[in-house]
Amino acid sequence: MSDPSRALAAADALGLRYEVTRHGPVRSLAEAAAARGVEPSQIVKTMVVRVAEGDHRFVLVPGDREIAWPKLRALLGVNRLSMPSAEAAYDVTGYVRGTITPLGSATTLPVIADAAMTGTISLGAGAPGVALTLSASELVAALGARVADVTEPADAG
Repeated sequence: MSDPSRALAAADALGLRYEVTRHGPVRSLAEAAAARGVEPSQIVKTMVVRVAEGDHRFVLVPGDREIAWPKLRALLGVNRLSMPSAEAAYDVTGYVRGTITPLGSATTLPVIADAAMTGTISLGAGAPGVALTLSASELVAALGARVADVTEPADAG
């Protein structure tokens, strides 16, 4: 369940160039960024969003940002979105929360990448403390992700 091999195999199959970073437990975005040798804005969270029964999307969100729900609803042309339960997210992706990645997901889902996700990023690799450092543009191209402005700065408070 906490094995990065599926994500790594998927990255290889997509022809992505990446570096693997392994680190111990972290308690904050700042700790994760320091452990991975990147800035907090370079860490990308993979969020699973439920559009309707059996209809989910991956949303890639820079670490210092959060989903702007009105923007995402407008992009998808829906009035309501929700975050699935941890169990439902696992059923869809095969990954536990905190390790979810679009790479090697049990279900292939459409991917939305926030427009602020640029340059070199650090993306979870399907296991705690394992991440891939790679090019945002290469990841977007390989996943066929839709790039859109769907986030806002995270509350500092």
